[in-house]
Amino acid sequence: MFLLDDILFSPVKGLMAIGRHIQETARQDIEAQEKAIVAELTELYRLVESGQIGDEEFNTRESGLLDRLEGVQEALGSGAAEENEDE
Repeated sequence: MFLLDDILFSPVKGLMAIGRHIQETARQDIEAQEKAIVAELTELYRLVESGQIGDEEFNTRESGLLDRLEGVQEALGSGAAEENEDE
């Protein structure tokens, strides 16, 4: 009986494994985007402190980067919420 169950459920188990792999890869990609945005913000702060860019350009670029960062963090947050719902 258990052998028959294993045979019948193996396609489902395989699909679930693929789904988990895709989810993990997407999470890693989003985390990499978050790190890149934080690095860009750090560089932007360095540029404004050294006087290489003006306040207007700084505010424009900072606003765009913070919007992108918020979107990425929301994506990470919703992914964590979905994981908790699955458990």
